[in-house]
Amino acid sequence: MNENLEAMVSPLLRWYDENKRTLPWRGTGDPYKVLVSEIMLQQTRVAAVIPYYLRWMEELPTVEALAAVDEERLMKLWQGLGYYSRARNLRKAARMLMDEYGGRFPEEYEALLRLPGVGDYTAGAVASIAFGKAVPAVDGNVLRVAARVAGCDGDILDPRVRRQFRGWMEAAIPADRPGEFNQALMDLGAMVCLPNGSPDCAGCPLAALCEANRLGLQDALPVRRKKAARRAEELTVYLLVRQGRVALRRREETGLLAGLWEFPHVPGALCDEEAGEPLAGWGLTAREWRKRLTARHIFTHVEWHMIGYLLEAAGEGTGLTWADREELEALAVPSAFGKFLEEARRALEEEETR
Repeated sequence: MNENLEAMVSPLLRWYDENKRTLPWRGTGDPYKVLVSEIMLQQTRVAAVIPYYLRWMEELPTVEALAAVDEERLMKLWQGLGYYSRARNLRKAARMLMDEYGGRFPEEYEALLRLPGVGDYTAGAVASIAFGKAVPAVDGNVLRVAARVAGCDGDILDPRVRRQFRGWMEAAIPADRPGEFNQALMDLGAMVCLPNGSPDCAGCPLAALCEANRLGLQDALPVRRKKAARRAEELTVYLLVRQGRVALRRREETGLLAGLWEFPHVPGALCDEEAGEPLAGWGLTAREWRKRLTARHIFTHVEWHMIGYLLEAAGEGTGLTWADREELEALAVPSAFGKFLEEARRALEEEETR
Protein backbone atom coordinates (compact mmCIF):
# COMPACT_ATOMS: atom_id res chain seq x y z
CA MET A 1 0.00 0.00 0.00
CA ASN A 2 1.24 3.48 -0.85
CA GLU A 3 1.01 5.62 2.29
CA ASN A 4 0.34 8.84 0.36
CA LEU A 5 -2.69 7.32 -1.36
CA GLU A 6 -4.00 5.94 1.93
CA ALA A 7 -3.67 9.38 3.55
CA MET A 8 -5.50 11.23 0.76
CA VAL A 9 -9.00 9.92 1.54
CA SER A 10 -10.11 12.52 4.09
CA PRO A 11 -8.79 15.68 2.39
CA LEU A 12 -10.05 14.45 -0.98
CA LEU A 13 -13.59 13.84 0.28
CA ARG A 14 -13.67 17.19 2.10
CA TRP A 15 -12.66 18.92 -1.14
CA TYR A 16 -15.26 16.96 -3.09
CA ASP A 17 -18.07 17.91 -0.71
CA GLU A 18 -17.33 21.58 -1.38
CA ASN A 19 -16.28 21.51 -5.05
CA LYS A 20 -17.96 18.59 -6.85
CA ARG A 21 -19.32 19.20 -10.31
CA THR A 22 -23.06 19.44 -10.87
CA LEU A 23 -23.81 16.91 -13.61
CA PRO A 24 -27.15 15.46 -14.76
CA TRP A 25 -26.13 11.89 -13.88
CA ARG A 26 -24.88 12.78 -10.40
CA GLY A 27 -26.87 12.23 -7.23
CA THR A 28 -28.61 9.11 -8.49
CA GLY A 29 -28.45 5.51 -7.39
CA ASP A 30 -29.94 4.34 -10.68
CA PRO A 31 -27.37 1.94 -12.16
CA TYR A 32 -28.81 2.42 -15.66
CA LYS A 33 -28.11 6.16 -15.55
CA VAL A 34 -24.64 5.56 -14.16
CA LEU A 35 -23.87 3.00 -16.86
CA VAL A 36 -25.08 5.18 -19.73
CA SER A 37 -23.15 8.21 -18.48
CA GLU A 38 -19.93 6.27 -17.97
CA ILE A 39 -20.09 4.65 -21.41
CA MET A 40 -20.78 8.02 -23.05
CA LEU A 41 -17.89 9.61 -21.15
CA GLN A 42 -15.35 7.14 -22.54
CA GLN A 43 -13.01 9.10 -24.84
CA THR A 44 -15.45 12.04 -24.77
CA ARG A 45 -15.48 15.38 -22.94
CA VAL A 46 -18.11 16.01 -20.25
CA ALA A 47 -19.45 19.14 -21.99
CA ALA A 48 -20.02 17.18 -25.18
CA VAL A 49 -21.77 14.32 -23.38
CA ILE A 50 -24.35 16.33 -21.43
CA PRO A 51 -26.80 17.10 -24.30
CA TYR A 52 -26.51 13.53 -25.62
CA TYR A 53 -27.20 12.10 -22.17
CA LEU A 54 -30.26 14.30 -21.68
CA ARG A 55 -31.71 13.37 -25.10
CA TRP A 56 -30.97 9.71 -24.49
CA MET A 57 -32.69 9.66 -21.10
CA GLU A 58 -35.71 11.49 -22.48
CA GLU A 59 -36.21 8.85 -25.17
CA LEU A 60 -34.69 5.75 -23.53
CA PRO A 61 -35.20 6.23 -19.78
CA THR A 62 -35.05 2.54 -18.83
CA VAL A 63 -33.20 -0.68 -19.57
CA GLU A 64 -36.39 -1.99 -21.17
CA ALA A 65 -36.64 0.98 -23.54
CA LEU A 66 -33.01 0.61 -24.61
CA ALA A 67 -33.37 -3.12 -25.18
CA ALA A 68 -36.33 -2.48 -27.51
CA VAL A 69 -34.95 0.41 -29.60
CA ASP A 70 -34.20 -0.34 -33.24
CA GLU A 71 -30.74 -0.01 -34.79
CA GLU A 72 -31.48 3.09 -36.85
CA ARG A 73 -32.81 5.09 -33.93
CA LEU A 74 -30.03 3.87 -31.65
CA MET A 75 -27.40 5.13 -34.08
CA LYS A 76 -29.22 8.42 -34.60
CA LEU A 77 -29.29 9.11 -30.85
CA TRP A 78 -25.54 8.42 -30.74
CA GLN A 79 -24.70 10.36 -33.91
CA GLY A 80 -21.73 12.64 -33.32
CA LEU A 81 -20.43 10.95 -30.16
CA GLY A 82 -18.14 8.62 -32.11
CA TYR A 83 -16.92 5.15 -31.15
CA TYR A 84 -20.31 3.78 -32.21
CA SER A 85 -19.65 0.29 -30.89
CA ARG A 86 -20.32 1.80 -27.45
CA ALA A 87 -23.98 2.34 -28.36
CA ARG A 88 -24.37 -1.16 -29.74
CA ASN A 89 -22.77 -2.65 -26.64
CA LEU A 90 -25.10 -0.63 -24.43
CA ARG A 91 -28.08 -2.15 -26.21
CA LYS A 92 -26.53 -5.62 -25.98
CA ALA A 93 -26.06 -5.07 -22.25
CA ALA A 94 -29.68 -3.94 -21.89
CA ARG A 95 -30.91 -7.04 -23.70
CA MET A 96 -28.73 -9.24 -21.52
CA LEU A 97 -30.13 -7.56 -18.42
CA MET A 98 -33.67 -8.15 -19.66
CA ASP A 99 -33.02 -11.78 -20.59
CA GLU A 100 -30.94 -12.86 -17.60
CA TYR A 101 -31.89 -10.48 -14.79
CA GLY A 102 -35.45 -9.41 -15.57
CA GLY A 103 -34.30 -5.86 -16.29
CA ARG A 104 -32.50 -5.43 -12.96
CA PHE A 105 -28.78 -4.82 -12.58
CA PRO A 106 -26.56 -7.26 -10.70
CA GLU A 107 -24.86 -5.52 -7.80
CA GLU A 108 -21.56 -7.36 -7.79
CA TYR A 109 -18.51 -6.11 -9.69
CA GLU A 110 -17.78 -9.52 -11.22
CA ALA A 111 -21.32 -9.84 -12.60
CA LEU A 112 -21.23 -6.31 -14.02
CA LEU A 113 -18.04 -7.22 -15.88
CA ARG A 114 -20.02 -9.77 -17.88
CA LEU A 115 -22.10 -7.05 -19.53
CA PRO A 116 -21.05 -6.25 -23.11
CA GLY A 117 -18.81 -3.19 -23.32
CA VAL A 118 -18.23 -3.04 -19.56
CA GLY A 119 -14.61 -3.18 -18.41
CA ASP A 120 -12.84 -2.74 -15.08
CA TYR A 121 -13.42 0.99 -14.82
CA THR A 122 -17.11 1.00 -15.77
CA ALA A 123 -17.93 -1.99 -13.58
CA GLY A 124 -16.20 -0.27 -10.66
CA ALA A 125 -18.07 2.98 -11.29
CA VAL A 126 -21.49 1.29 -11.39
CA ALA A 127 -20.77 -0.97 -8.40
CA SER A 128 -19.49 1.86 -6.22
CA ILE A 129 -21.83 4.70 -7.24
CA ALA A 130 -25.08 2.76 -7.65
CA PHE A 131 -24.58 -0.03 -5.10
CA GLY A 132 -22.09 1.31 -2.57
CA LYS A 133 -19.53 -1.43 -3.20
CA ALA A 134 -15.95 -0.63 -2.18
CA VAL A 135 -14.55 -1.16 -5.68
CA PRO A 136 -12.18 1.33 -7.35
CA ALA A 137 -12.88 2.90 -10.75
CA VAL A 138 -9.47 3.56 -12.26
CA ASP A 139 -9.43 5.61 -15.47
CA GLY A 140 -6.93 8.04 -16.98
CA ASN A 141 -7.82 10.84 -14.57
CA VAL A 142 -7.38 8.55 -11.57
CA LEU A 143 -4.09 7.15 -12.86
CA ARG A 144 -2.74 10.67 -13.33
CA VAL A 145 -3.70 11.74 -9.80
CA ALA A 146 -2.40 8.53 -8.24
CA ALA A 147 0.88 8.55 -10.17
CA ARG A 148 1.62 12.11 -9.07
CA VAL A 149 0.57 11.64 -5.45
CA ALA A 150 2.50 8.36 -5.14
CA GLY A 151 5.47 9.59 -7.19
CA CYS A 152 5.26 6.46 -9.33
CA ASP A 153 7.30 6.54 -12.54
CA GLY A 154 5.94 3.30 -14.00
CA ASP A 155 4.37 3.46 -17.47
CA ILE A 156 0.62 3.79 -16.81
CA LEU A 157 -0.13 2.08 -20.14
CA ASP A 158 1.67 -1.05 -18.92
CA PRO A 159 -0.94 -3.57 -17.66
CA ARG A 160 1.30 -4.54 -14.73
CA VAL A 161 1.55 -0.92 -13.58
CA ARG A 162 -2.21 -0.47 -13.94
CA ARG A 163 -2.79 -3.57 -11.80
CA GLN A 164 -0.44 -2.11 -9.18
CA PHE A 165 -2.44 1.13 -9.09
CA ARG A 166 -5.70 -0.80 -8.89
CA GLY A 167 -4.36 -2.69 -5.87
CA TRP A 168 -3.36 0.57 -4.20
CA MET A 169 -6.79 2.09 -4.84
CA GLU A 170 -8.53 -1.04 -3.52
CA ALA A 171 -6.62 -0.60 -0.26
CA ALA A 172 -7.40 3.13 -0.06
CA ILE A 173 -11.10 3.26 -0.98
CA PRO A 174 -13.33 3.96 2.04
CA ALA A 175 -16.08 1.41 2.67
CA ASP A 176 -18.56 4.10 3.78
CA ARG A 177 -18.24 6.41 0.73
CA PRO A 178 -16.84 4.43 -2.21
CA GLY A 179 -18.93 6.11 -4.89
CA GLU A 180 -18.08 9.60 -3.70
CA PHE A 181 -14.40 8.65 -3.45
CA ASN A 182 -14.29 7.48 -7.06
CA GLN A 183 -16.18 10.54 -8.27
CA ALA A 184 -13.91 12.80 -6.21
CA LEU A 185 -10.86 11.37 -7.99
CA MET A 186 -12.57 11.88 -11.35
CA ASP A 187 -13.35 15.49 -10.51
CA LEU A 188 -9.90 16.24 -9.12
CA GLY A 189 -8.31 14.88 -12.30
CA ALA A 190 -10.70 16.88 -14.49
CA MET A 191 -10.58 20.15 -12.54
CA VAL A 192 -7.26 20.41 -10.67
CA CYS A 193 -4.71 17.69 -11.42
CA LEU A 194 -4.73 18.45 -15.12
CA PRO A 195 -2.64 16.67 -17.78
CA ASN A 196 0.33 17.94 -19.74
CA GLY A 197 2.19 19.44 -16.82
CA SER A 198 -0.41 22.07 -15.96
CA PRO A 199 -1.98 21.05 -12.61
CA ASP A 200 -3.31 23.66 -10.19
CA CYS A 201 -1.14 22.52 -7.29
CA ALA A 202 -1.93 25.66 -5.27
CA GLY A 203 -5.61 24.70 -5.28
CA CYS A 204 -5.14 20.97 -4.77
CA PRO A 205 -6.29 19.37 -1.50
CA LEU A 206 -3.58 16.73 -1.90
CA ALA A 207 -0.65 19.10 -2.49
CA ALA A 208 0.90 18.38 0.92
CA LEU A 209 0.85 14.63 0.20
CA CYS A 210 1.90 14.75 -3.42
CA GLU A 211 5.37 13.50 -4.37
CA ALA A 212 5.22 15.15 -7.79
CA ASN A 213 4.49 18.49 -6.13
CA ARG A 214 7.25 18.00 -3.57
CA LEU A 215 9.87 17.06 -6.17
CA GLY A 216 8.69 19.28 -9.01
CA LEU A 217 7.83 16.31 -11.22
CA GLN A 218 4.43 17.48 -12.47
CA ASP A 219 5.72 17.58 -16.05
CA ALA A 220 7.28 14.12 -15.80
CA LEU A 221 4.37 12.23 -14.23
CA PRO A 222 2.52 10.20 -15.15
CA VAL A 223 4.85 8.30 -17.46
CA ARG A 224 3.11 7.22 -20.64
CA ARG A 225 4.83 5.60 -23.60
CA LYS A 226 4.46 7.46 -26.86
CA LYS A 227 1.67 6.33 -29.12
CA ALA A 228 2.35 5.31 -32.69
CA ALA A 229 1.73 8.10 -35.17
CA ARG A 230 -1.68 8.08 -36.84
CA ARG A 231 -1.65 7.09 -40.47
CA ALA A 232 -3.25 9.46 -42.96
CA GLU A 233 -5.80 8.34 -45.55
CA GLU A 234 -7.05 10.47 -48.43
CA LEU A 235 -10.65 10.21 -49.63
CA THR A 236 -12.74 11.86 -52.31
CA VAL A 237 -16.34 12.28 -51.10
CA TYR A 238 -19.38 12.92 -53.32
CA LEU A 239 -22.52 14.85 -52.45
CA LEU A 240 -24.75 13.59 -55.25
CA VAL A 241 -28.02 15.55 -55.47
CA ARG A 242 -30.93 14.45 -57.64
CA GLN A 243 -34.56 15.58 -57.62
CA GLY A 244 -34.40 16.97 -54.07
CA ARG A 245 -32.58 13.94 -52.66
CA VAL A 246 -28.98 13.17 -51.77
CA ALA A 247 -27.20 9.84 -52.21
CA LEU A 248 -26.12 7.77 -49.21
CA ARG A 249 -24.90 4.25 -48.70
CA ARG A 250 -24.54 2.07 -45.63
CA ARG A 251 -21.09 1.05 -44.45
CA GLU A 252 -20.11 -2.57 -43.89
CA GLU A 253 -21.29 -4.20 -40.66
CA THR A 254 -17.72 -4.59 -39.40
CA GLY A 255 -14.78 -2.22 -39.09
CA LEU A 256 -14.61 1.55 -38.63
CA LEU A 257 -18.07 3.24 -38.34
CA ALA A 258 -19.70 -0.14 -38.94
CA GLY A 259 -23.28 -0.07 -40.20
CA LEU A 260 -23.60 3.72 -40.32
CA TRP A 261 -24.64 5.83 -43.31
CA GLU A 262 -22.07 7.67 -45.38
CA PHE A 263 -21.75 9.73 -48.52
CA PRO A 264 -20.29 7.77 -51.43
CA HIS A 265 -16.54 8.12 -51.64
CA VAL A 266 -13.44 6.58 -53.18
CA PRO A 267 -9.86 6.26 -51.93
CA GLY A 268 -7.39 8.94 -52.91
CA ALA A 269 -7.60 12.68 -53.48
CA LEU A 270 -8.93 13.07 -57.02
CA CYS A 271 -8.27 16.33 -58.82
CA ASP A 272 -11.04 18.19 -60.65
CA GLU A 273 -10.13 16.52 -63.96
CA GLU A 274 -10.39 13.03 -62.40
CA ALA A 275 -13.38 13.61 -60.14
CA GLY A 276 -15.99 12.43 -62.67
CA GLU A 277 -14.43 9.00 -63.17
CA PRO A 278 -16.11 7.12 -60.26
CA LEU A 279 -19.62 8.20 -61.30
CA ALA A 280 -19.92 5.65 -64.10
CA GLY A 281 -19.23 2.86 -61.64
CA TRP A 282 -22.27 3.99 -59.66
CA GLY A 283 -24.42 4.19 -62.80
CA LEU A 284 -24.53 8.00 -62.76
CA THR A 285 -23.53 10.95 -64.87
CA ALA A 286 -22.85 14.53 -63.81
CA ARG A 287 -25.32 17.22 -64.88
CA GLU A 288 -23.82 20.13 -62.95
CA TRP A 289 -20.72 20.46 -60.77
CA ARG A 290 -21.53 22.96 -58.02
CA LYS A 291 -18.87 23.10 -55.32
CA ARG A 292 -15.54 21.69 -54.18
CA LEU A 293 -14.99 21.08 -50.44
CA THR A 294 -12.20 20.00 -48.11
CA ALA A 295 -12.41 18.46 -44.64
CA ARG A 296 -10.36 16.49 -42.16
CA HIS A 297 -11.37 14.09 -39.38
CA ILE A 298 -9.13 12.54 -36.73
CA PHE A 299 -9.81 9.08 -35.35
CA THR A 300 -7.67 7.35 -32.71
CA HIS A 301 -5.36 5.62 -35.17
CA VAL A 302 -6.09 7.26 -38.52
CA GLU A 303 -6.75 10.66 -40.04
CA TRP A 304 -9.04 11.19 -43.00
CA HIS A 305 -8.02 13.99 -45.36
CA MET A 306 -11.03 14.54 -47.59
CA ILE A 307 -11.81 16.36 -50.81
CA GLY A 308 -15.52 16.64 -51.61
CA TYR A 309 -17.59 17.46 -54.68
CA LEU A 310 -21.18 18.67 -54.62
CA LEU A 311 -22.90 17.98 -57.93
CA GLU A 312 -26.26 17.35 -59.51
CA ALA A 313 -26.39 13.78 -60.77
CA ALA A 314 -28.49 11.96 -63.37
CA GLY A 315 -29.39 8.28 -63.26
CA GLU A 316 -30.76 5.82 -60.70
CA GLY A 317 -27.39 4.71 -59.38
CA THR A 318 -26.46 1.31 -57.98
CA GLY A 319 -25.92 0.53 -54.31
CA LEU A 320 -27.19 3.97 -53.28
CA THR A 321 -30.10 5.21 -51.16
CA TRP A 322 -31.60 8.59 -52.10
CA ALA A 323 -32.77 10.54 -49.05
CA ASP A 324 -34.78 13.74 -48.89
CA ARG A 325 -34.17 16.29 -46.15
CA GLU A 326 -36.49 14.63 -43.63
CA GLU A 327 -35.08 11.17 -44.32
CA LEU A 328 -31.53 12.50 -44.07
CA GLU A 329 -32.24 13.81 -40.57
CA ALA A 330 -33.52 10.39 -39.48
CA LEU A 331 -30.38 8.52 -40.55
CA ALA A 332 -27.16 8.26 -38.54
CA VAL A 333 -24.34 9.89 -40.49
CA PRO A 334 -21.11 9.93 -38.42
CA SER A 335 -19.41 13.19 -37.51
CA ALA A 336 -16.49 12.24 -39.74
CA PHE A 337 -18.74 13.45 -42.57
CA GLY A 338 -20.07 16.41 -40.57
CA LYS A 339 -18.98 19.14 -42.98
CA PHE A 340 -20.50 17.26 -45.91
CA LEU A 341 -23.72 16.64 -43.96
CA GLU A 342 -24.15 20.37 -43.37
CA GLU A 343 -23.51 21.08 -47.05
CA ALA A 344 -26.03 18.39 -48.05
CA ARG A 345 -28.66 19.97 -45.81
CA ARG A 346 -28.10 23.36 -47.42
CA ALA A 347 -28.25 21.88 -50.90
CA LEU A 348 -31.56 20.14 -50.22
CA GLU A 349 -33.01 23.30 -48.69
CA GLU A 350 -32.06 25.19 -51.85
CA GLU A 351 -33.67 22.49 -53.99
CA GLU A 352 -36.93 22.92 -52.07
CA THR A 353 -37.01 26.66 -52.74
CA ARG A 354 -36.35 26.42 -56.47
